Amino acid sequence: MFKAKAENPPLAIALMLLATVFIASSTAFAKALGSGTLGGILHPLQVTFGRFLFAGLFFSGVVAVLRPRFTRVHWVLHVQRTSCGWAGVTLMFAAVAAIPLADATAISFLNPVFAMILAIPLLGERVGPVRWAAAGLAFCGAMILLRPGTGAFQSGALLALGAALALGLEVIFIKRLAGREAPVQVLLVNNLIGLSIATAVMLPFWVWPSPAQWAGMAGVGLSMALAQSCFFNAVARAEASLVVPFSYATLLSAAVIDFTVFGTMPVPVSMLGAAVIIAGGVLLAWREGLAKKRPTAPQPNVQ
Repeated sequence: MFKAKAENPPLAIALMLLATVFIASSTAFAKALGSGTLGGILHPLQVTFGRFLFAGLFFSGVVAVLRPRFTRVHWVLHVQRTSCGWAGVTLMFAAVAAIPLADATAISFLNPVFAMILAIPLLGERVGPVRWAAAGLAFCGAMILLRPGTGAFQSGALLALGAALALGLEVIFIKRLAGREAPVQVLLVNNLIGLSIATAVMLPFWVWPSPAQWAGMAGVGLSMALAQSCFFNAVARAEASLVVPFSYATLLSAAVIDFTVFGTMPVPVSMLGAAVIIAGGVLLAWREGLAKKRPTAPQPNVQ
């Protein structure tokens, strides 16, 4: 678990698809908590606390069983990465409480585009015309979903856009951490720091959860922990350029949950916007895969 594995692309794809189900399940639990489906409405900051609490417990248990060898922890990078991740998931949880789960999920897929743009000033990466075209295509899809200037515009969509931006910035710090620490160490430290931040910030909004709400918060955290585990094991068994495009199946899982649990049917304009975002994201992932296969391709400065 979390170690380099023998190449096995079919298994890697299966693990990535399973990760998408867990990701959609995590945000679905957050929507249920934030919309009052499981009782009273919980503040997004409290939902985020539950996400880090139960994910932290999960990875603490994994470490207790596996007893991995830890290396030096790069605390500054971890705090920077986790602060962005905490902000991103909180905004995402607020978004899914206000708009359809599938719409918020589609907009959140802009995070690799934001990561690409932010990598220019922060990592010194070069971006070619194909990547810019992919980014432009994805942003066109976002504008279709946001529908600015129309009566269909919703502030919840802006929250999802803010989540994508924060998660895109988190990717920058993940790149800086890449290769410095073992995945299980990164996940444990990330979730424990996230729990510390979430606890401090949510205290003014604390409402004692009902048993159903405790179960919902456990669902948020454990689903995300399982998603992270599946993701890391997927990329350990195949190239990221192969398996990452399958992460867009999260949108399908979100749409199914939207319909079966919350009774929300995607409207045609939402389906169009999501399709355009996915097209841009897949094009970007394909171009990233080509760049990594070229020995002369510029590499990000992660020192």
